[in-house]
Amino acid sequence: MPRPRKRPAGAAGPEKNGQSEKHTKFENSGEASAKVENSSPQKTSVFKNCGRNLSNYWLMKSEPESRLDKGVDVKFSIEDLKAQPLQTACWDGVRNYQARNFLRAMKLEEEAFFYHSNCKEPGIVGLMKIVKEAYPDHTQFEKNSPHYDPSSKEDNPKWSMVDVQFVRMMKRFISLAELKTCHQSHKATGGPLKDMALFTRQRLSVQPLTQGISHW
Repeated sequence: MPRPRKRPAGAAGPEKNGQSEKHTKFENSGEASAKVENSSPQKTSVFKNCGRNLSNYWLMKSEPESRLDKGVDVKFSIEDLKAQPLQTACWDGVRNYQARNFLRAMKLEEEAFFYHSNCKEPGIVGLMKIVKEAYPDHTQFEKNSPHYDPSSKEDNPKWSMVDVQFVRMMKRFISLAELKTCHQSHKATGGPLKDMALFTRQRLSVQPLTQGISHW
């Protein structure tokens, strides 16, 4: 079955003033990227509040509003995911080594929060699950794709993607501002969101989560 192509931002820029992000194709370059190319993703806690026990839980960013990159609209919202056949799509276009390594660490049935970024109101809008583990991202070989990487070879591809399937919308929208408030509070108290990558490693478009977010 042909896999619907989704095009999330490959690496997300810092959130500004709690409102938006600046997206770039690569988070890091040169030595900075090389240092994390083969790094192992950190382990996260077991989650029990989303219908199954999971070894890892994730947050994945995508842009819900139209933006052209090399003539291609990179928009992909949770509504777009819901509209796909079987509500399933491939999560392509990640061009950061650490984010790629997180994709490669994902296992079947693990769940991820769908985060709308680079928009008026960034935040968590829904839940999805991994339905196919990491495999080569086709866009790295497509010259007309904004995610084309001429240095990647078909016999040794640099970039990976996973397939995701819509699970449900959040019971309520969880804004970046609310997440930031929780993060700052937990920094002061030593709570579970004190090291949330959304704020400590802001450019990552794919990141692991800690157990503290599971109550949502």
